[in-house]
Amino acid sequence: MTIRTMIVDDEELSRRGVELRLRGQPDFEIVRQCASGREALEALRLYKPDLVFLDIQMPGMSGLEMLAHLPQESLPLVVFVTAYDQYAVQAFEARAVDYLLKPIDEARFAAALARAREQLRDRAAGEQRDRLLQIIAEINGSGQVDLEELLSQGRKALADQEPQVLPIRTGRETVRVPMQQIQWIDAAGDYMCVHAGGDTHILRGTMKELEELLDPKLFQRVHRSTIVNLNLVRSLRAHMNGEYFLTLEGGHELKLSRTYRDKVEYFLRGAAGAPRS
Repeated sequence: MTIRTMIVDDEELSRRGVELRLRGQPDFEIVRQCASGREALEALRLYKPDLVFLDIQMPGMSGLEMLAHLPQESLPLVVFVTAYDQYAVQAFEARAVDYLLKPIDEARFAAALARAREQLRDRAAGEQRDRLLQIIAEINGSGQVDLEELLSQGRKALADQEPQVLPIRTGRETVRVPMQQIQWIDAAGDYMCVHAGGDTHILRGTMKELEELLDPKLFQRVHRSTIVNLNLVRSLRAHMNGEYFLTLEGGHELKLSRTYRDKVEYFLRGAAGAPRS
């Protein structure tokens, strides 16, 4: 995989330093170098790079200000380059792959490249997975009708109780998945993967729709694309950039993003009031 890369820095020597280091990396292709944030804005739209080495402090428009002008859905991966370590927190809050302090340390540069490769592989794998799930769901007629039927009944039809099973249609068969057996649910485009009892069921719909059916004392969103069964969380591990990692019974690990840090209390005190399996 070739990683299309841009270098944005108002200092020519700094741009040159990144360029020379990337020359020894055959999988990185430098598509453009820019000396200002405003110049980079147009270049980003034109070249659509996978990765940007971006100076935070630049005259006229900082690196952070430049990113704020771009659509969030089309942001490239970013490695911030700065002479001041006080910008490290801002770099992580901007969801940077990494940040490098000037003068650049060779080992830190190599680590940043490794992280960029890993995240781009994950992104490509995720996009491929979304396409594959869509094909499988179209062939099998997965889940859509059953979920819509449940939602249309409303809470009154469910006697003000959370449903005990989640019906998922696979071809001509409808599988009744017990709610207690659901370990976690993750979204992939217009589809969701319901992981329960060692099986994965594909369901068409949105996380918001599914959340309306789930008991909040048992299930909580931990990421914009992940819901987890609180009873099956075995441990909670803090990460340096404000995120956490949850380990489930069976060893599967899920990320709890910074947006959902208020949910940490659920895992520290247990799922209060939730039925125990």
